[in-house]
Amino acid sequence: MSEQDSPWKEALERYLPSFLALYFPTVHAAIDWTRNYEWLNTELRQVVRDAEMGKRLADVLVKVWRKDGQESWLLIHIEVQGWPEQDFAQRLFVYHYRIFDRYNRQVVTLAVLADDRPNWRPDRYAYDLWGCRLDFQFPTVKLMDFAGREAVLEASDNPFALVTRAHLATLQTRHDPASRHQGKVRLIRELYERGMSRDDVLQLFRIIDWMMDLPTALEQLFRQEAEQIEQERTMPYVTSVERLAKEEGRIEERAAMLIRALERRLKISVSEDLASRIRGTTDLALLERWFDLAFEVASLEEFQQRMQS
Repeated sequence: MSEQDSPWKEALERYLPSFLALYFPTVHAAIDWTRNYEWLNTELRQVVRDAEMGKRLADVLVKVWRKDGQESWLLIHIEVQGWPEQDFAQRLFVYHYRIFDRYNRQVVTLAVLADDRPNWRPDRYAYDLWGCRLDFQFPTVKLMDFAGREAVLEASDNPFALVTRAHLATLQTRHDPASRHQGKVRLIRELYERGMSRDDVLQLFRIIDWMMDLPTALEQLFRQEAEQIEQERTMPYVTSVERLAKEEGRIEERAAMLIRALERRLKISVSEDLASRIRGTTDLALLERWFDLAFEVASLEEFQQRMQS
């Protein structure tokens, strides 16, 4: 599954007002929601293509109307890769100025940091040389900062409150699959009990299911429990065909993320032989172990040695 097709992006496009209300309330309060907003992803793709920045893909660009009657463009980026990126702030600046340069529009750049590194908080790109100064600052939200506020999130009817709880549970149970399984069942049961529409249930189920990966045995148990919840609530469940496609897409996505993590962290190019081995792995749990290993090693040689053990 590519970044563009991730459930994060789908949920963002479906629940934009809720997203901004929870994560960027000042921005939400300044927008006139009685007027339609417009997605500008064609314009964003043009900017990304012109930037010639490879796999660097921002998420969404949307045109909104402020309460003062003026038009504004929002560039919203969700960093879901799960690891700090050295040139993250510079990348957002590049998108920002290219949109401004091409379309002559004021742009507000927002960033959501979904990684688990407490001290990684990029919010500006700046330099000062010989009297020439640049200081680009952008609002960010760190999802792990919501830890400890679960009671507030539980009481909220904002769809992204549920998404945030799923994300926190994913981080907190990274090495505890049994607890993750229990938390996932609780969230799905709550999802069905909230009286949401069928489309809302399926959309939020998709993102929770995507976030909270489980080992094969627990995944099979979860499927049975989810089907039982569905029968109790007489609500639709994701079909086995859709789940199989999701599972295959998840493995493909994780393999691509592992290759990117190795190349960015170690500043090397992964050989085709190693890349083929990674892409050919069908064991999601093994890919997860290799992904963690990518942040522990000092060289590609050490990674290849330790991935054998």
